[in-house]
Amino acid sequence: MYRPRVIPVLLLHKNGLVKTVKFGKSTYIGDPINAVKIFNDLKVDEIVLLDIDATKENRSISIDLIKEIGEEANMPFSVGGGIKNIETIQKITSAGAERVILNSHAIENPSFIKEAADNFGASTICVCIDYKKNIWGKQQVYTESGQKNTKKDVKSLAIEAQNAGAGEIIIQSINKDGMMDGYDLETIKEISAAVTIPVIALGGAGSASDIEDGYKTAYANGLAAGSFFVFTGKHRGVLIQYPPVKNYNFK
Repeated sequence: MYRPRVIPVLLLHKNGLVKTVKFGKSTYIGDPINAVKIFNDLKVDEIVLLDIDATKENRSISIDLIKEIGEEANMPFSVGGGIKNIETIQKITSAGAERVILNSHAIENPSFIKEAADNFGASTICVCIDYKKNIWGKQQVYTESGQKNTKKDVKSLAIEAQNAGAGEIIIQSINKDGMMDGYDLETIKEISAAVTIPVIALGGAGSASDIEDGYKTAYANGLAAGSFFVFTGKHRGVLIQYPPVKNYNFK
């Protein structure tokens, strides 16, 4: 039986792992390599690593760190953060990453998506679309860690990314980030119906039922989460975990 991928998302900040709330306040989680080792033991489907400082610091995610992760990880992994050129993608994939995640630069320069896909193939290129409600309540796409409003519509940008050659897209709700109260199912479902490439849901998952809903209600091909895999209990104690995929009801 087909089942969606269940994907932990790890945020890199100043060489450590953190978890944010609405792209703002962050909590320190631990060392990224140690987290990868734990996820190895837990046999995760894959992991995503995003450097949340890279764009604002005008650099890309550390190639040395990717090499370390590549030497340690038993699962496929994707990385993102400050990727602006073909040379960086070449270094990242050569260091062991299966896929790169494009965000700010690619959203503002869609031709870069096509250039990347033409050079490395669609399966290597993922576009992460971060969105939140503006002051009038309309969902719009934001870049630069949620600081810049592009005024673009989520659906139209998802279609644009697909047409440019992206192999999959991550749909991330900034309003839901770290809240652990469920995905934005309505938007994810709308995007899943609008494109034919895989859609990864991100932002808001806090329970196994949220993960299940992302697939059964919103038809996402992948269910990604941060807080759900690193916090436990009502006080959000730090505990890296990954409930066995067999525990989910995806039927």
